[in-house]
Amino acid sequence: MNLEQIVKNNLPNSQKGRVADYIPALGKVAPKQLGIVVYDLKKNNIEQAGDSRVRFAIESISKVITFLYAVNQLGMEYVTQHVGARQTGFPFNSILNLEIEGDHHPLNPFVNAGAIAVTSLVKATNSMQPFEQIIRFTRDICHDPQITLSTEISESEERTGDMDRSLAYYLKAKGMLKANVPLSLKTYFKQCSMMVTAADLANLGAVLANNGIKPWDNERLISSEAATYTKSLMMTTGLYNESGKYSAIIGVPTKSGVGGGLMTAVPNKYGIGIFSPPLDKSGNSIAGLSALNELSQKLKVDIFRY
Repeated sequence: MNLEQIVKNNLPNSQKGRVADYIPALGKVAPKQLGIVVYDLKKNNIEQAGDSRVRFAIESISKVITFLYAVNQLGMEYVTQHVGARQTGFPFNSILNLEIEGDHHPLNPFVNAGAIAVTSLVKATNSMQPFEQIIRFTRDICHDPQITLSTEISESEERTGDMDRSLAYYLKAKGMLKANVPLSLKTYFKQCSMMVTAADLANLGAVLANNGIKPWDNERLISSEAATYTKSLMMTTGLYNESGKYSAIIGVPTKSGVGGGLMTAVPNKYGIGIFSPPLDKSGNSIAGLSALNELSQKLKVDIFRY
């Protein structure tokens, strides 16, 4: 497997998109970047190429981590009472699915309304606020104690987050969000602003691919049920409105973030992390998805074909 060649083949595709400049701090990111990391579960080793150690904002991939943490803390049944597991058919920040659905529940935890609802479930303890708990869990599941918060990005998120505020207050008004709205939003903006690498995302993908067990030390971190449920959600809702398209084309559970990250979990085989900032209209990394497509074909990991 020649990852350097895959980077070379797909880096030009970064010119077809644009960085997420609607969040001013993300608009400063250099666009011509592509990094790939593959964690091979059978060999228990990592291969990487390109900009694999560049730190970037995790953005919506944090929704996977917070969902898993909430399930660990509160149980699957409790969390799934507050958020569904269906595609919305609308953009990730749309309020329409909340208005159309009679019970006003968010349809899945990977759209913004669903993610805010899940984040609001994480309660402060005597020693830790919700975000402190989330970032500690992130460092564990990504096997990286150097993951930190970018205050610049979280403040930029907060300044431009009026749509997320409207979603949160709508949920509050309909009785779907019991927590304090400002605190829930501050936690949400912070979790999206954690700085990770493609290697971190490959580690996260490897835990999911390994049914909840950290492959580097064989410790179970999440339940097999939570890992399976999350991979299913990633396959059906992980790439925003393009989820169905890429399920058919690439065929591996993947979650994207507007920071340019892609996190893939190939069941029982690989965790994959990819970083390339320019996005398509749906908010997915263009060069990242083309690289993942080539990688999926070379590794023969499309779960519908092999």
